[in-house]
Amino acid sequence: MAEALAKMSNVEIDPEGTFKYILVKVKVKDGDVHKDIIRGTKSAEYHNHIFEKVSPAMESLGLVCQCLGGGKIEHNSTDRKLRVFGESTAFGKADHSVAVEMLKSVYGDYEVSWSDDKK
Repeated sequence: MAEALAKMSNVEIDPEGTFKYILVKVKVKDGDVHKDIIRGTKSAEYHNHIFEKVSPAMESLGLVCQCLGGGKIEHNSTDRKLRVFGESTAFGKADHSVAVEMLKSVYGDYEVSWSDDKK
C-alpha cells in the first residue's frame, strides 16, 4: 500500500483554464504513512464531484482519503502562470500556501501565486 502511495502523483490538474481543486490527505488504511495530493478539473461542477472520483479510486488501492479543503486554480499555460484562490462551500478553504508549494514542485518554471480573493 505504501508503494501505491509513493507512486501516486502529487498534482493532477487540467492543462488550461479556471477550475475547482481540492487538497486531499491520502493515507494507508490502518497506518501512519500519508501524503497530500491536489486534484483539479473543469469537469467538476462542485468540489465534492472531484472527491467522489478520488475517494473510491484510493479505496480500491487500500488507501483512505480526507478532503482538507478546496478552492480554484487559474491555469494559464501560455503565460506559464498558476493562481490559487477561493474556497469550497462543502469542504472549506484549502491551505493555499500548501497547494502553491506543491504546484511549484511540479510547475517549477511557472509563476505560482495565491490569494484569499473569492474571484
